[in-house]
Amino acid sequence: MNLRSFRALAIMLACALTAPVVFAEATGETTANPLMLDASAIKEAGLVVSTAALRTLTDEVLAPGEVKVDAYSTVLVSPRIASQVVSRHVQLGDEVTIGQPLVTLSSVDVAETQGQLIVASQDWARVASLGPQAVSARRYNEALVQRDQARAKLKAYGLSDGQISHLIKRGSSAADGSFDLLAPRAGRVTTDDFIVGERIEPGRTLFTLVAESSVWVEARLGPGVAEQVRQGAAATIAAHGSELKGRVIQRSHHTDEKTRTVNVRIQVPNEDDLLHPGELVDARIAVATESQRLAVPADAVVLLQNQPTIFVRGKQPGLFEPVAVEVGDTRDGWVEVKQGLKPGAVYVSKGAFALKARILRSQLGEE
Repeated sequence: MNLRSFRALAIMLACALTAPVVFAEATGETTANPLMLDASAIKEAGLVVSTAALRTLTDEVLAPGEVKVDAYSTVLVSPRIASQVVSRHVQLGDEVTIGQPLVTLSSVDVAETQGQLIVASQDWARVASLGPQAVSARRYNEALVQRDQARAKLKAYGLSDGQISHLIKRGSSAADGSFDLLAPRAGRVTTDDFIVGERIEPGRTLFTLVAESSVWVEARLGPGVAEQVRQGAAATIAAHGSELKGRVIQRSHHTDEKTRTVNVRIQVPNEDDLLHPGELVDARIAVATESQRLAVPADAVVLLQNQPTIFVRGKQPGLFEPVAVEVGDTRDGWVEVKQGLKPGAVYVSKGAFALKARILRSQLGEE
């Protein structure tokens, strides 16, 4: 059946459906137009109407990609002063929480500063109890500055405010030079290349903490294609038989001299820990077309008599009519409508299957 024939059939169906209501004497029920709905029936069917309009559709480009750690969610943990490893508290692969002790270190410089802080804190407590009226302003300020300098020095070594406060409460017995490196954020331990007893220089990485709830996929595209990709564009990552949604967060402005490709970085939520750094995946990246086309949501199109059909609002309140359409490509959940529907037409954007079911039930009842 061609489009013209189906239109004629649709008109005949609409006319038949708008025929007067016939009352069944035996049952007291009515046989009415299945596409004539009152407000309660529309609500029950979950119908949503929209106005047909032009929109920019998106194409997708396919590119190979490699999973990388999300550098924005990765932290390197290292000492800020020469130290010796006393004991470790976590191992490779462990999940840690923010503030959790990772390793205990010992340092002569830290021991000296701990002692300075304890003495300065006790001195300040005495001076503060006397007050600025009983001591000279210089003595008062010196005691305060010495305490604050010792505290700031320990913070520069990597001790937290909580660790410093605990040190002051313990007193002189705590000035042994030992301190814990704490996790600056929650994550998984992905590297821990050191051994207990080893001397560690400042800045050497002891742990790498990665929040694996998010990863990056580095996709490689040709320069011409990469120019069409915009920041924030939707992307789909195919891996392990599943598809994960992501978005483009960065497009490199440098072309690799060896591969002659441009790097496009995609951020992908990874709550289920499906993707791991180093894996090779396929990426589909949305690319916007320049021209606008008439399109409707994919759920708005149903098949009637093997013809794509959209339900439009009729002339009477609550009446809907089937209209045969010619459709094009489906992109990102939207179907291009080439013929049969005009911009400005009011159509059923959600609930079209419910209307189709009403027609089918009506036909079965007649039979």
